[in-house]
Amino acid sequence: MTIDWHTQARRFFTFAAVGLVGTGAHYATLTSLVELAGFTPVLGSVLGFLVGAITNYILNYRLTFHSAKRHREAASKFLGVAGSGFILNALLMTLLVNQMNIPYLLAQVAITGLLLFWHYALNAIWTFK
Repeated sequence: MTIDWHTQARRFFTFAAVGLVGTGAHYATLTSLVELAGFTPVLGSVLGFLVGAITNYILNYRLTFHSAKRHREAASKFLGVAGSGFILNALLMTLLVNQMNIPYLLAQVAITGLLLFWHYALNAIWTFK
């Protein structure tokens, strides 16, 4: 099986660009909940992650992967991938913020970078394949 690296690179960069929109939704939710509503950083991050995941699904389905799969199949797989990232996000935020006392926004940036590669790989080889 030959891998078309040009297509993969284009998809990854589109995925990353779409991810910026989802990340914006995540961070806007996170900071609003923490700074304006008094939520804890971990809870704000978890809820922000959900908002970002929904945004990312819609945009990746249409723009990144041009999926023809039925939403029932694609969305359930996407939610599985997002769920794994959700758990990693919550665990890593708890570790970095509550145990290591790293400022919550710095911790979130590091985790977001890690999850970019995690989500792309799983979505490319499983969700939208």
